[in-house]
Amino acid sequence: MLVQPVVMPGRGTRSWTVLGDDDVPVGPAERFLAYLTAIERSPNTVKAYAHDLKDFLEFLGCRGLDWREARQVPGRPFHRLAAAG
Repeated sequence: MLVQPVVMPGRGTRSWTVLGDDDVPVGPAERFLAYLTAIERSPNTVKAYAHDLKDFLEFLGCRGLDWREARQVPGRPFHRLAAAG
């Protein structure tokens, strides 16, 4: 996966997206990042979210989970789970 800068069609606004291993934008991440851009969040905020989404999607992928199946584990934040491997 890769975080990539993009220019939004029609407006020319700069934003960010997450590309999958097939170099195609990851749909759910793309829609969320486009939403953040549309409501005029800082480009740095959108970029930070893009990197966090990429990390989270890779984390799930390594465990064979789909993002729609992910649930919060009480008392175990993502960063602690990721560090535990």
